[in-house]
Formats: sequence, structure tokens, C-alpha cells
Amino acid sequence: MEKTDVLVIGGSAAGLVAAATGKSYYPDKDFLVIRKDKQAMIPCGIPYVFGSIENTDKNILPDALATKTGARVKIDEVISIDRAKKICKTKAGAEIQFEKLVLATGSRPKTPRWLKGANRENVFTIPKNKEYLDEMTTKLKSCSKVTVVGAGFIGVEISDELKKSGKEVTLVEKLPRILSLAFDDEIALNAEEILVSNGITLKTGTGIDEILGNGKVTGVRLTSGELFEADAVVLSIGYQPNTDIVKDIGLNINDLGFIKVDEYMRTDDPDIYAIGDCAEKRNFVTRKTSNVMLASTACAEARIAGMNLYKLSAVKTFNGTIAIFSTCIGGTGFGAAGLTESQAISENFDIVTGTFEGIDRHPGTLSDTQKQSVKLIVARDSGVILGGEVQGGLSTGELINVIGLAIQNRMTINSILTTQIGTQPLLTASPAAYPFIKAAEAVALHKVK
Repeated sequence: MEKTDVLVIGGSAAGLVAAATGKSYYPDKDFLVIRKDKQAMIPCGIPYVFGSIENTDKNILPDALATKTGARVKIDEVISIDRAKKICKTKAGAEIQFEKLVLATGSRPKTPRWLKGANRENVFTIPKNKEYLDEMTTKLKSCSKVTVVGAGFIGVEISDELKKSGKEVTLVEKLPRILSLAFDDEIALNAEEILVSNGITLKTGTGIDEILGNGKVTGVRLTSGELFEADAVVLSIGYQPNTDIVKDIGLNINDLGFIKVDEYMRTDDPDIYAIGDCAEKRNFVTRKTSNVMLASTACAEARIAGMNLYKLSAVKTFNGTIAIFSTCIGGTGFGAAGLTESQAISENFDIVTGTFEGIDRHPGTLSDTQKQSVKLIVARDSGVILGGEVQGGLSTGELINVIGLAIQNRMTINSILTTQIGTQPLLTASPAAYPFIKAAEAVALHKVK
């Protein structure tokens, strides 16, 4: 029987980061990561294998992230867990005994069993599996008309990439706006305009009713009744947690299907932790359970679990997901963190918003200068920042991270107004008109109490 101190099931971003962090904090302990896939994909890079980065070989998450710290990686699949004996059995017939167990089993694409024609050839989902994605990439090369169903971040990014590679792309979204779970309407509309200007056909406010064809896909029927041709369909309608392996061992699962955890990422068994897409999350602001699945959130949870495995720290805790999203559409960056204005209103917060549009370089005559707009959503009574949205150039990703940090630390508008920043013409907006601070000024002028 093989023995290890800490067994991590799942070797994507969360699993590797948990092992690396844990080994760094507890170097005398043995860490073993077990993963069924030979190679792990960089989750956020998957849409770009269909265009910008050409293939999956250029999107590999290196095991060295964990192994360079001394952790081990084993390719196998855990098929059963004995909580009482602390033993896992694997598909290859191994038995592994552990002291601590970290579940980082991730998620899998939702597949609508109700959808007629979903099993036709050239109907795809977007798993984090290299072999599947390689086969999908090969088959898509012979397809010219692709319908993407679901206009969340992955659906939008894949549509953008497929269009770049010369496909005729139709993007279908049942909600009135694309990306509407992350952005308010005015920003989502800007994203739509960019997609349309790049030649993508949008069908919003309608769902898919049937995938047509005789064996292979030949077309799509929408719930609106509209019919159009397609020779491939990509279903990007969300993910569900991989928790099948723990359903029979008595760990608590919440109503959304996630493994329940505390702020240290412990399950109801103090020697078993859960992190990443399989683990329960709460919204940082509202405290409600959330189904947000982000690699960045997973890595934060992994670091927290790794640090707390053998000694709890009251200040190293996960206090809820801020849901920091960012994407790039046609060279324009979009970012969101915390609550949108519509979400804040629906939660009954008394809010003030402020928006400023400036530029991301200075002077504006620099060749790569782009407009940059920042919107802040702020609690009226306290001035605490509840959310933010950014649109602009490639610096959008880092700016929304700064706004996320402000939300996590419950910073107020006054603290932003007095923030010292460093600026440089080729890298940042002007210190005299820094969009983040100017948006805070716009909020302050609305007389935050």
C-alpha cells in the first residue's frame, strides 16, 4: 500500500496550487497529486486553442508548478474513498493511505439531455480535456458554419476565436444581453456591438429548440421558430461540479451540488478539504451561495487550503467569491468584479454609481491609446465599494484586479480618492485623469453619506 501525508485528487490549477502551497508551508510532509488526465489544460486558455494559440500543446499547465516544490504527481483515477480508514483506491488497482485529503475534482460541461439532436456528430461541449479538445479542433477545421449556444465568457471568447479563424459564427443566448450575469446592460451592449462589427451573428432573447441533421449537424431551430444552417454546434451553457466520487461517503453537498466547506476550505470532515469548482462558494457581498466557477477563485481557495492543512490561521481564510471576470473581445478588454448595479438593486442595497471615461495612456496621441471607462457601484450609507466594471485596452485585466482588491478589503470611496498611484505614459492613464479615481470622484459628487 502506498502512503502519503496529503493526497490531492485532481491536478488542474486548484490541485497543483494546493500541493505547491502546502509543500511550501509544510516541507516535512509528503504531497501526492493524483490526476486521470496525462496533461492538465490552462482553463482560461481553452477558448484560444481554436484560434490565437492554434492548438492545445501551447496551452498546457505544467506539473512543475507543484513538483518543483517537492510534491509528486501520479496519473491515475481515484474510484473510491474510505473515510474511516483514510484509504483511496484507484482505477489502476493502487491503494493510497493518507492523513489529509484535498478534493480538487473540478467540473464538467452541462449537457442538456432534453435537447433534441444533442447527440449528433459535430455537437461539442468545452471540457478541460486535451484529447477531446484535440479531436474537436480537428473536426472543426472542416466546418464553415458554427453555432455557439450560450453567451457567457467562454461562449463569447470561442465565438470570437472561431470568427478569427475564418468561420461563419452565430452566437445564441436566451437572455436579452450577452455576458449579462457579469455586466450591466450598457457595457454588455458595447461587447455585442464589437462582436457584430467583427462579423458574428447574434441571436439574443431566444434559446435553442433542436439541433437538426441526419447523423451530422445540418442546422439549428431556435425557440423563436427561426431556422438556419450549421455544420457544427458548440454548447457552452455552463458547468456542474464533479462530486460523484464523494456522494457515497457522507460529505455534505449543498442544494447547488457543491461540497460544503468552511472558510478554511474544510468539509464537515476536518481532515478532508475541497477547493475549486467542486467546492461551495458564497458571494463576498451578499453571502448567498454562488455557482461561480473561476480558475482565479479556485487558486485562491487552493492557497488557503494549503496554508491551513495542519495549522489553522484565523487571518488566512476564504470569505466569499468576488467573482472577478475579465475578457478581451476584438482587442477591447472588459472586466467586472463584485456586484453589478442591477444585482445590487435587486439585493435591496441603497447605492450610488459613478462612471468616468478617459484613456489608458498619456498623452492621448500615443499610437496604442484606447478609451477606458470605469463604473463603480457603491453603498450610499458607508461609501464601501460593492462592485466595478471596466472597459478599455489590455490593461483592463489588471485594473479590474485592483478594483477586486478594493472590494475584498471593503475600501471606501474616500480611501480611493486619497490613494497614491504611480503612472507612466506608456503604461498607464494620466495621474490627472486616472479613470478609477475619477469614477470615485463621480460617486462622491452624488453625496455619499
